[in-house]
Formats: sequence, structure tokens, C-alpha cells
Amino acid sequence: MRMLRKTVTLCCSSSSSSSFGFPSKLFATSFAISSSRLISFSSRFDSSRLFSSSQHRNFTNRNSFYSGSCKLHSGITMDGTTEDHRVSQPQNDGSRTPCIWSSPSGGNYFPMGKRIFCNRSLNMKGIVAVGFDMDYTLAQYKPDTFESLAYVGTIKKLVYDLGYPPELLEWSFDWKYMVRGLVLDKKRGNILKMDRHKYVKVAYHGFREMSKEEKGETYGNTLTRDSFDEPDYALIDTLFSLAEAYLFAQLVDFSDKNPGRIPAGADYARMYKDVRAAVDLCHRDGTLKQMVAKDPKRYINDDDLIVPMLEMLRDSGRSTFLVTNSLWDYTNVVMNFLCRERAGNGSTSLTFDWLKYFDLVITGSAKPGFFHEDNRANLFEVVPDSGMLLNTDNGTPMPQVGSYDVYVPSKGVNNACRVFQGGSVGHLHKLLNIESSSQVLYVGDHIYGDILRSKKVLGWRTMLVVPELEREADLLWELKDTRKRLQELRCERDRIEDKLQHMKWSLKFDTLKTDEKGQLSSEGKREQVRLDHQQILYNSHQKFHKVWGQLMKTGYQNSRFAHQVERFACLYTSQVTNLSLYSPDKYYRPSEEFMPHEFDILAV
Repeated sequence: MRMLRKTVTLCCSSSSSSSFGFPSKLFATSFAISSSRLISFSSRFDSSRLFSSSQHRNFTNRNSFYSGSCKLHSGITMDGTTEDHRVSQPQNDGSRTPCIWSSPSGGNYFPMGKRIFCNRSLNMKGIVAVGFDMDYTLAQYKPDTFESLAYVGTIKKLVYDLGYPPELLEWSFDWKYMVRGLVLDKKRGNILKMDRHKYVKVAYHGFREMSKEEKGETYGNTLTRDSFDEPDYALIDTLFSLAEAYLFAQLVDFSDKNPGRIPAGADYARMYKDVRAAVDLCHRDGTLKQMVAKDPKRYINDDDLIVPMLEMLRDSGRSTFLVTNSLWDYTNVVMNFLCRERAGNGSTSLTFDWLKYFDLVITGSAKPGFFHEDNRANLFEVVPDSGMLLNTDNGTPMPQVGSYDVYVPSKGVNNACRVFQGGSVGHLHKLLNIESSSQVLYVGDHIYGDILRSKKVLGWRTMLVVPELEREADLLWELKDTRKRLQELRCERDRIEDKLQHMKWSLKFDTLKTDEKGQLSSEGKREQVRLDHQQILYNSHQKFHKVWGQLMKTGYQNSRFAHQVERFACLYTSQVTNLSLYSPDKYYRPSEEFMPHEFDILAV
């Protein structure tokens, strides 16, 4: 473990909360997405407690992190607030912005969209190494430019390499249409959104919405439940997959309307396979990465909290490492852009200065296979200057053929960490002297490639980056009264149904009183309540996304994506740099879980 060094702190330079796309009313509000956790919004909190003299805390007591309303609630009272501190909407303060925790003003200002949410308790004092994925984790790509670039490249491969008709070149890409968590039915050409129990709630054939009857006939009337997994289905669980999902839907529509215009024998499954092949071609021939390398600022979001976050983690005595599937040349371009010193024009030349923020970098890792300890992939050391690969014996330098001398890459002041390609998690544990897998926190964006394997196979602690969460939290706050009204309508509907069923039972056995027979007209009222609930719920989901609704919900059930987040991510948040807003020694605790019988009692 690294020796403690003098801490250099930095405060976020933005001067307006609007730079984060969030109104100040969202600060320090508590919610949880799980259906088994109580969702509470309360306005009975003295906001003056939020901005106390703790802003000027003594740095000798830095680990006494002010938790107050900034931690997930526990100890729920009957009115839905906490016993020790109640969640509220603080006073508007548009001049405030979140600062890195180690700065004088850090640790007491948390917009909802910047918070870290906890599914499983995690004490950072037990973490000795923090690792990061690069693509869509440290490097957040701009969907309107990067995904469009991937889409155009894929179209060209389909036309010029795989024999698809040239009119595809005239197609355009709506980067807002698809969302994560969808499932592609390769055989039928359908795009599905399911709840946590794998029931299909929203379904489209291409861009045509399927009726309730169609959904039931296709996915409901079976003797055995479908697993909705490979090889018949494809999971859209990463932002990289949105462009290929959209193109698949376009091809399904095109095939239905123009039979015979696609290559012979290309059914829906074959079309999906061709799309995947075209995407892989774009990545293999460097089409995408060459364009990004020419102008990183056009394709990657700039985040000036990455370096302060890494410095704070290292100053706390922890090791930091990078494990990415990208190769060294592209990794160096992207990390140079993210970790550069901000100049007036934003330009930068390629150096290796960014390596000083890491203890170990592994490129070309081939995740998720990297996470299997029985993986026998060779580990090569990368010479940063030339990109040359050197043979190693499990990370130990080896003499090259014809020489008795071991070549060791130079390690200057700004090149203190070693760079490798390939290998497996066993190599990483050895190189970082990891004694227990639970001492590692890994941050990534891919449920399966980063989170599931690293947690399920290894027992690493995990944090999932969900960029969509910022907007979701914003809208959740705006719709809090609507959500309350929906709950009231569900209760009213249940009450009317129970009463009607009891009266019908009594009527059947001639025990219904004369003065109660007139109440059978409540049938119409029940239908009206049902329709009101249906319309309000539909309008609510429309605010999140016109087609697929709220990312974390289908109806009022958690979506399959939300269920995966809850199962496999110890922590989840909107941006990787939200780690910089919390103490590196913080104890993350989840909200109390509730069974339905407990929820009905405690949420009254």
C-alpha cells in the first residue's frame, strides 16, 4: 500500500449548479429505486443544517465526514422521515457547486444527480485498491457525435463489405431512441423491455409497437418461461450497443417493407449477426478510434474532476489501476485528453504524464474473460514510447531471445507505473499485492463486462456508472406529487374492487341487503379509476422517454436493468468523478430493505 503523502486539493471550478444540469432543489434528497426499499420525500428539514460551519473544518480531522442529510436514510419513522435527520429540499443556491471532498468546502453539498447510491454496505477503509474501466467510465463519450460516428461506420461496412443495398447510406440515426436495458429478439425482430421478473411490458417489432394481444401470444402463452438470454436474444446493457440496436430495428422495418432487397437468406437473426460483424469491423480496422484520436474533444466529455479524484484516492494511501479492453495507442490518446493540464485552447500533445496517477495499467484485457482466475492469457509489458510488447513471466521481465539482458522500460518522474497488455486477474492481484479480492473496488459501466463478472466470480466490490441517472433523478423530483397520486389511485382501485367482489358474492347467495344493491354501480367508478391510473402512469413514463419510459421502471415495477443494478452493483452513480465528492474512507450504507407487509405498515 502506498505511503501517505501531502494532500493537494482542488475545488470544482464551475460557478453554477446549472452546469450539472440539475436544479438546486434536488440537493440532499433521499430516494431508492428498489421496490423493497422505502421511497421518501419530506420537506420538514431545516436547510441551515446543510451548510454549517463544517465548510471550514480542520483538515487534521478530515475523516470525520459530515454525513447529515448526505447519507442514505435509515431509522424510518411513521411519517416517512428519519429519526436523526430528515430529508428536504434546501433553499435555492445557484452559486454553489459540488467541490472535491478534500477541499475546504467539500463534503456538505450534494445535488441528487451527483450522489452515490448504495445497494450493499461498503466500508472504504477496507479497500486498498480502486480500479477503473476507461471507455464510458473515465471517458464518457458524447452520444450525438460518437454513437453517430459508430452508426455511419457500421452502415458503410454493411453496404460495401456485406452486400446490403446502397439506400442504407441515406439512413439517419436518432441517438435518443434506444435506451439501456432492452432485449433484442433476434429470431422475431422484436425489441423488448421487461420488468424484474422477465415479463415483457413494452415490445416493438422494428419501430411498430406490438399490441397487448401480440405480446401475450408471443411471450406469454408458453408452457415454460423463456430465459431471454443468448443465443436467441441480445442484451443492450452498454451504451456502445445503442447504435446497433437502432440499426437492427431499421433493418427489420426495411426487410418487412422491401422483401428481397436484403441479401439472400438474411432473416432477422442473420441481419443482427451482420450488424454485429459490421460493428466489429469498425473497431478492428480502427475507423472509430482514428476519428476520436484526431479530435478527442468532439467525441469525449471533458471532466476536470478526474485528476483531483485520482490524486485524492492516492493521497489516502490506496493503489489505483486501469483495466481496459482498448489497446495502448488508443488508451494513451484518451487518457492524455482526460488528464491533461487545461490550456487555453484545450489542445494537448501526447505524453505519458497521466501514468503518474496510476500504479498499474492493463490494456487489451479482453474482459470479461480477464476476470476468470483460470484464464491462461499471456501478460506482455508495453513499452510506452514505442508500443512494443515484451515477454514477461507473470509480470516479471524476461530476457529477449538472443540476449541475456533484461530490458526494463524507463521509469521517469512522470512514468512511475508499469503498462501491460492481456493477462488475467491473477496477474493483477500479484502485481498489486492484493491479499483478498474484497479489498478491491472496481468502477465500470458494463453490467456484464465490468460488474457481474468481477463481483460474482471474484468477490470484488463494484460501482456501476449510470450516466442516465442524473436526468432520472431530476424528473423523479419533479414528478413526486404524481407518484403520490398514482399510489392513491391504486389504493382506491383496490378498495372499490374488494367492495364490489364482496357485494357480488353476497348477491350470488341472496345475502345482499336491499340498500347495498344500488352500490353495484361502483363498477363504472372502478373502471374510471383504472383508466385514470393508466393515463397518469403513461404520461409519467412519457416524460422520461417517449417510447421506453423510465429506465429503472416498467409500470410501477423495477425494470430488468434496475434489478441487475441492484443485484450486482454494490454502489451506483451517474459519473465516476462523484467519488471525489465523498471521503475516501466513507462507510457507504444502504437504506433499510422492506418486505411488502413491512412497507404497507411503515409507509402509511
